[in-house]
Amino acid sequence: MAMKNPYQTYQTNKVETSSPAELTLMLYNGCLKFISQAQHAIENNAIEEKNTHLQKAQNIIRELMVTLKGDTELGKNMLALYDFILNRLTEANLENNLTKLSEAEDLVKQFRDTWKEALQIDRKKRHGNGGEA
Repeated sequence: MAMKNPYQTYQTNKVETSSPAELTLMLYNGCLKFISQAQHAIENNAIEEKNTHLQKAQNIIRELMVTLKGDTELGKNMLALYDFILNRLTEANLENNLTKLSEAEDLVKQFRDTWKEALQIDRKKRHGNGGEA
């Protein structure tokens, strides 16, 4: 019997036991990781690797888009921003454009940082001061 990878087991358990809000934070962090990897791939002219990482980042943005409630003004505005990010990622991939990739990265960081702050505020309200993310 093959031994399980302890890191993979940890990651699986982390995903399966996280709240929807924590999963959203993981998606933002994953997207940023793939954008960073794509940036390095562009700088090293590793076209196939760049494409793989940017497709993963695009898939995360698409997942965030489909889980968004678009029946509110906030939801509509977020959807427009996600669409902009998706377009920038696509253009960065097609053009090997670091500027467009950076624009997408900046917006994803803003979303991630805002989400993380909201998550921390919610935890503090529910659990007291020990709710750091």
